[in-house]
Amino acid sequence: MNIVTLLPFIVLIGAMFLMTRSAKKKQQAAAQMRNEMQPGTGVRTIGGMYATVKELHDDTVTLEVAPGVHAVYAKNAIGAVLDDAEYNRIVHGDDEHLDSDGTLVPDDASSLTGDDVAKIDLGKKSEDAGDTKPEDVKKSDEVKKADDGDTDAK
Repeated sequence: MNIVTLLPFIVLIGAMFLMTRSAKKKQQAAAQMRNEMQPGTGVRTIGGMYATVKELHDDTVTLEVAPGVHAVYAKNAIGAVLDDAEYNRIVHGDDEHLDSDGTLVPDDASSLTGDDVAKIDLGKKSEDAGDTKPEDVKKSDEVKKADDGDTDAK
């Protein structure tokens, strides 16, 4: 046999090896992430539900999905383990962000200057001016026609 005829098979086997290797690394990373969970840690399930870890067992984890509401999930159902800041931002709506030096800064009005407040007030006034969109005009025309008894409104 010639090496040229074997080359496509060698490339195919090499590609399969690389794909299985990367998938195995992802599985190991996910298993390591699940093993590092501690009670009190915020998590996201593969279904997109956010909860707090209450108890850990061999293959299961007890999650608090709401205050006083506990549910038992398989460890494989944990999609991501979140750090405290990210969990609080998503679940509780804490709008904190990191400053340039790495300190947490709350996103509230306490740090606004007079110019910033004026810009915000101007922005609200322009929003309240009532700019109508073409879709809104079409909808209101259809409602008026329907009220007049016109059957061609749709």
